Amino acid sequence: MAVSGQRRRPVVALYERIADAVHDGTYPPGSTLPSEPKLAAELGVSRPALREALLLLQEDGLLTVRRGVGRTVNDRPPRRGFEHVRPIEELIGAGTPLRVRALLRTVEEPTDFTTQHLLAPARAELRFWESLLTGEGTAAALSHEWAAADELLDRVHPEFARALRAAEARAGQGAASMLSVLLGASRETALTAHSGITATLLGRRRGDQLGRPADTPAVLVTQVVRVGEIPVLAAKHMLPTGAPALPVLQSH
Repeated sequence: MAVSGQRRRPVVALYERIADAVHDGTYPPGSTLPSEPKLAAELGVSRPALREALLLLQEDGLLTVRRGVGRTVNDRPPRRGFEHVRPIEELIGAGTPLRVRALLRTVEEPTDFTTQHLLAPARAELRFWESLLTGEGTAAALSHEWAAADELLDRVHPEFARALRAAEARAGQGAASMLSVLLGASRETALTAHSGITATLLGRRRGDQLGRPADTPAVLVTQVVRVGEIPVLAAKHMLPTGAPALPVLQSH
């Protein structure tokens, strides 16, 4: 039975459009948003949909409503962090994304990790990408990413399957993380994810790759991204001592 991807709710997509405009400086901190009718016209949406998205932005701390003034962008809008599905190179880049250097792009049989998290059958072939994330000349993190088998992706998320093939065909023209490829192919597809964070040591091989001693303390972040209930990507991100902070926005 074919499984189709879930589309984002329109209000979520609208929320993201406005939030992106805040973060890229279209609506800088301290500025006042256009009036509701004007903003709705600029975005090509209805006023009820805009009103709902603006309410969510206000709840999340990006906007403040001031009587007689309107909606203003907070001077220090909260930086979106690991609670959002974003590439790790953007999250820990402190405003400047880290560079992605491809160490390995291959196909491998399932491991215990991918069998558990991608539900991969024993003889499946899974894309495996190993990448080094660097900033200011130093290695900041090591990422291992696996995609679900092509047969599954072709049914569940064909845009991602095509994007992976295109990215591999462009090998040598600038690397990207697998998660960034997934997000670029998912503008019309809803994604969910869950992660775990564990304290560990680098070990010899990962220490060599990161230019650190084997006994360097590190944080291991595991991540599984799904379309509906179907896992399509699993990853391990190794952040050694001294790596940039991984922000997480929390509220109560």
